[in-house]
Amino acid sequence: MSSMIMQGLRHTVTGDWHTRLSGNTSPRRNHWQTKVTYFRAADELLAALPATPLSWKSIVAAARPYGCRSTFYEVAGSHARHRMVDDLIADGRPDSVQLAWCYLRTDPVEQLLDETKVWSYWPYRQQLLARLQSPSPSQSPSRSLSQSQSQSRSLSMSPSLSLSLSPSLTPEQMAAALTESVLAWARQNEALAASVNHSPPACAVEDLTVIHQGRLAAVRAGAQLCDVLSSAMVAN
Repeated sequence: MSSMIMQGLRHTVTGDWHTRLSGNTSPRRNHWQTKVTYFRAADELLAALPATPLSWKSIVAAARPYGCRSTFYEVAGSHARHRMVDDLIADGRPDSVQLAWCYLRTDPVEQLLDETKVWSYWPYRQQLLARLQSPSPSQSPSRSLSQSQSQSRSLSMSPSLSLSLSPSLTPEQMAAALTESVLAWARQNEALAASVNHSPPACAVEDLTVIHQGRLAAVRAGAQLCDVLSSAMVAN
């Protein structure tokens, strides 16, 4: 079963969206680089002024000399190009459409933050997939998801995953590893993680549905990770 899950994790809709856009190496008309300019600006503003509400004007100002209203609305808002939610809707499968509805925003700033979370969490996801793919036989068996969640009320773990992985992983163990990965990201990006009501990175939510192989709906997966994040930050 774990090999089937890994195959699914390597080809998620949000993962393919990120890979397709970030893989564009053309120096001209590189939409991903435009997105990253605004992702970074929003992330830095939140980190510097977490209590100050973001607006498109403040994000554009932080993105100077490249920021302007027209390019902001190319990457955020209902008419933005290459929106993550559009790929989910186009996929058409029930879980993908449900996930899209969870992240379909009327506020362009919130939409930008949803995609910023995926961009920010991506290195943690890559590390997680590498560990799930090639766990060390010498490591002790991984903890259960319930154990991981009981310890998620503290964000004191290091950026790297603290979860030990065994050679043969159950879906519960993989879900526990994912939960710790999201918490490790949140510890290093507290303001971003807390934004938009502690919504988790959409790619992590989709990964959790893949791990549970249809037994966990996207809305429940999102709520589960949201609860983990909000509980951990309140405790912190």
